[in-house]
Amino acid sequence: TGKELVAEAIHRNSKRRGGAFVKVNLGGIPSGLFESEMFGHVKGAFTDARSDKKGIFELAAEGTLLLDEIGDMRLDLQAKLLRVLEERTVRRLGGSVDLPVEATVIVTTNKDLKAATEQGDFRRDLFFRLSTFAVELPPLRERGNDILLLARYFLRYFASKYLKKGIKGFSPEAEKAMLAYG
Repeated sequence: TGKELVAEAIHRNSKRRGGAFVKVNLGGIPSGLFESEMFGHVKGAFTDARSDKKGIFELAAEGTLLLDEIGDMRLDLQAKLLRVLEERTVRRLGGSVDLPVEATVIVTTNKDLKAATEQGDFRRDLFFRLSTFAVELPPLRERGNDILLLARYFLRYFASKYLKKGIKGFSPEAEKAMLAYG
């Protein structure tokens, strides 16, 4: 749907545009590493913690944090995230000091969080905390020429990054095929 591009555009046009834009796929973080990844840890907090490590919230301080696929989070981890969002502080795993974090937090999901809340699969208090301002992105198949805008963007991006060639665009046949797909 272009969720990440929309989140990045929000960041670039916000008062926090000078800060970092940090994105994390919550579904890709093993639950046993969630606290260390999100909140950081101090040296000695666990066996392999050989030095202090900033968490994702600290890395996004004064910037924007994109939490992708929040609908895939376990309920116990949702409670930990809610605490950070409400208190605007994190405590590194094994630490004793609460560190202030100021970041714009954008969450994305492909799930119906309201329905998940009603079914008990998503915390009601977290849902209300996150639903302050919602942007609905319909699927690309419902957005006409947006698919061509995204395809051209990715073509330019990957051609310049990996091919080092100036590929100009798609053939009319390729564009027609993309528009017909779905």
